[in-house]
Amino acid sequence: MDKLGPLFSYFSPRAEVFHAGTLCHNTDYQSGKGWGYLHLLRRGEITVRNGERTAIAVSEPSILFYPRPCWHRFDVDESAPPDLVCATINLGGSVGHPLSNMLPEYLEIPISEAPSLQNAMELLFAEAFNDLCGRKVALDRLMEYVLILLVRYLINTENYQSGVIAGLAHPKLALSLNAIHKYPDRNWSLETLADEAGMSRASFAKHFRTTLDCTPLDYLTSWRLSIAQSLLKRGQSIKATAPKVGYQSAAAFTRVFAQRMGISPSAFQQAHE
Repeated sequence: MDKLGPLFSYFSPRAEVFHAGTLCHNTDYQSGKGWGYLHLLRRGEITVRNGERTAIAVSEPSILFYPRPCWHRFDVDESAPPDLVCATINLGGSVGHPLSNMLPEYLEIPISEAPSLQNAMELLFAEAFNDLCGRKVALDRLMEYVLILLVRYLINTENYQSGVIAGLAHPKLALSLNAIHKYPDRNWSLETLADEAGMSRASFAKHFRTTLDCTPLDYLTSWRLSIAQSLLKRGQSIKATAPKVGYQSAAAFTRVFAQRMGISPSAFQQAHE
């Protein structure tokens, strides 16, 4: 079963590389346009500062992943500056996107612990540290590929006790999540989602809430509204959007959207014209 295909069928992960080379001075990274960050340390040492947290020294080739907007700072030894490739990233969607919202704020993964990413990383580093034609475009696409491989790695390692990554790693919950991601327009209920997972209603509800920190129907609503925001941004009408995300009328869709988002769909659409 492809656990990521349906998740990314509505949203395309994006990456824009803005630095590839030696980092010669201490650098602050702002929340910017609402994207996260993906930094790849090729060589050298940096000290990572995330808000008020204790500084973290990173001295081996590593992936430094910020799924959501988050201020952070890298301090470097200017006499031995590190090599880094840095990109802003967007896992797709808008406010409330389950994947980005349910990942930790910061992840640090030594490249030696992620063998499934190493070939892609070598290819990316080779592109980053050579002045070749089409370098920027190639780096952006390679970073997007690394981003997908990173999410796959997180699912396969099963190191997370809660959130959508943990749910996708669960052999039964993954079946219901896949169904939600693939068919947001269906008239899902707790019973039908439990049937997808091959579990009793009570057991499914308990395991889902424990694993994802929300009820199945709350998750379903968040997923639907993430898709709805994307459709509205593209100029889809409210009437056309409602059935695509499981609502039988524009009025019902508008009511849920306004309750969850604090703004009506029409006002949201106008704000993103």
